[in-house]
Amino acid sequence: MFKLILFLCFFFSFLSLSTQETASPNKNSSFSFSFPLTASRRTLKANTPSFYSSFVQQKPAVKTSSSPSGYNYRSSFKYSMALIVSLPIGTPPQPQQMLLDTGSQLSWIQCHKNAPKKPPPTTAFDPSLSSSFSVLPCNHPICKPRIPDFTLPTTCDQNRLCHYSYFYADGTLAEGNLVREKFTFSSSQSTPPLTLGCAADASDDKGILGMNLGRLSFASQAKISKFSYCTPTRQAQAGSFYLGDNPNSGRFQYINLLTFPQSQRMPNLDPFAFTVPMQGIRIGSTRLNIPVSAFRPDAGGSGQTMVDSGSEFTYLVDAAYNKVREEVVRLVGPKLKKGYVYGGVADMCFEGNPMEIGRSIGDLAFEFEKGVEIVVEKERVLSDVGGGVHCLGIARSEMVGAASNIIGNVHQQNLWVEFDLGGRRIGFGKADCSRSSV
Repeated sequence: MFKLILFLCFFFSFLSLSTQETASPNKNSSFSFSFPLTASRRTLKANTPSFYSSFVQQKPAVKTSSSPSGYNYRSSFKYSMALIVSLPIGTPPQPQQMLLDTGSQLSWIQCHKNAPKKPPPTTAFDPSLSSSFSVLPCNHPICKPRIPDFTLPTTCDQNRLCHYSYFYADGTLAEGNLVREKFTFSSSQSTPPLTLGCAADASDDKGILGMNLGRLSFASQAKISKFSYCTPTRQAQAGSFYLGDNPNSGRFQYINLLTFPQSQRMPNLDPFAFTVPMQGIRIGSTRLNIPVSAFRPDAGGSGQTMVDSGSEFTYLVDAAYNKVREEVVRLVGPKLKKGYVYGGVADMCFEGNPMEIGRSIGDLAFEFEKGVEIVVEKERVLSDVGGGVHCLGIARSEMVGAASNIIGNVHQQNLWVEFDLGGRRIGFGKADCSRSSV
């Protein structure tokens, strides 16, 4: 059933590629908002890495004119397996917990009318309390089935409202009505009404902040020119999230995003993902013998390399994964937990002292153009998955039905990651993300 869902995702997205338009993010944004990021261990699936990217090739953002003013918002967050930020939505604002996902498009919130005001507490959004809330009728242009911005085509419900269904690659489902609502950052700054999902039925208790390059992502609709986050270690948990300019960006190293012409119809390519030019992988002092082509999309789109905040683990196509595993077996093969596969995707797992095993493996580095690297120190190269087991945090992408390389948030710890949409680039900067001053 899961493979069928993915097939439908790619099928509908393939149909959409002939009508694509490219996003033109606001290049003159002067705002900067900072939010706390908080951590929550997802309970959707026990012993499974979190994985929110949809791998749905969706219609890109329409071109938008530059806005004379922008938002400047900072927040902290916590991290366990997902990056969670609380954003003020509605008029007056109601704080909503949302998972930050750079790998998907549609943002949605838990939405229940007349949510209880007394214990037990609820984080659901109450539309009746917001003066800026509105619903989208079936005849709205976004609701036309010929515009496949959603996993499955939108439909009309019994009230003639636009109903959506959205599936993610980890099997998560969110469905409900499409609505329009503001994000209210302060008394003087708010977004215009944005299209969101108002989920009446979802398999997780938090919403999604979709931040890819699709036309319905929060970043595209709100004309965000930059955003960034600093993912702490699991032990520290608290991190930071900026909308707009980041005061730390002067020390970031940047790589250009790979872009693809609209004429390229590649069924396995997500044209709205943040695709980066990875060059190779190094373990310790050994640069693995992986061809650069393994990190680039082939004629069918397979091999794309993406930076994804919504995926916990890093996923590699076979040509890269097999070389990583060969080197790990060479270094610490006798210590591998035989016959053990975490979450059905990760088989480089160990019992025993993780610091000792990590020292034997060495640092893990993801290499990009211009000499830019993401380096995971040997002390953090293994992830605690519970029960005294630690895994490398790298899985085979075909196990989740993907034909892509995905750099997950476990390998973004203690790292600023800035998405410069106007400049079409990504910046990286090492940091102690648990410090409030970052």
